[in-house]
Amino acid sequence: MSQPDCHALLARLNDAVIGKAEPIRLVVAALLAGGHVLLEDVPGVGKTLLARTLAGALGGGWKRVQCSPDLLPGDVTGVNVFHPGSGEFRFVPGPLFAHVLLVDEVNRASPRTQASLLEAMEEGNVTLEGVTHHLPRPFLVIATQNPVEHHGTFPLPEAQLDRFAVAVNLGYPTPDEELHLLQREAAAAPHPPTAAPLLTPERLLEWQAAVRGVTLEASLQRWIVEVASRSRQPGQAALGISPRGSLVWQRISQALAWLDGRAFATPDDVRLAAAPVLAHRLVLAGRQGSAARRERVEALLREVGVPD
Repeated sequence: MSQPDCHALLARLNDAVIGKAEPIRLVVAALLAGGHVLLEDVPGVGKTLLARTLAGALGGGWKRVQCSPDLLPGDVTGVNVFHPGSGEFRFVPGPLFAHVLLVDEVNRASPRTQASLLEAMEEGNVTLEGVTHHLPRPFLVIATQNPVEHHGTFPLPEAQLDRFAVAVNLGYPTPDEELHLLQREAAAAPHPPTAAPLLTPERLLEWQAAVRGVTLEASLQRWIVEVASRSRQPGQAALGISPRGSLVWQRISQALAWLDGRAFATPDDVRLAAAPVLAHRLVLAGRQGSAARRERVEALLREVGVPD
């Protein structure tokens, strides 16, 4: 059911970032589900490389924003510029107007600039001075952040985090993977050629439509709802899973099934999607980190149990 060029996309990403097949599969699943991706991990493990490789594989153009505290909303969305000859203001689009926007170190941008992404990520529009400007379709934000460094950073608020379909951690490579990385780097050409895009925006829209056609049985939908409902009960979390989180959980499960060439999702698909979709949406007492949130998701899955 999945397409050969989708397998080629996975192969290119796995060739770029060695030993991260499962996180890469989740990132591609988010792409197929029409969702945005947050790559959250320590420096130097390949977050930006993965994002840049994925963006380059998608034809139609991509832009990059390097976040810093002095970055302004207009630097991302665009601004109205006055033209003396016509006496009119004209909109000059910012880097947001691309099929893929790579937002590097998103937590270094100010809250005001972070908020400028909200409408775009949810509705695919930018409204400036009462005028709505439509973004290209498909539109994908791939953001990276380092969760362990706090100097000069602004934690993403819950409303912003909820816009990301998945939050993916890459983790450190194994010694063998790191050795392979060193050997490949030593043998690489000084200026390797830029790889050509693997698919067009129109092709990606076709894939996304096919993913929406994957069947998710009612028992699995009830499982999703029961886990989300339990997360909202007193004592489970300060802030539980939103209905948006439940919808995204279903879509990512469908996308994982489609990647495996199936027209139906299984409990394994739903379980695999759970932590990447849900953990960053939970707020625990004491603002605990991602590891604790993932453990809470796994506990919720055990408490509810897999449907028969």
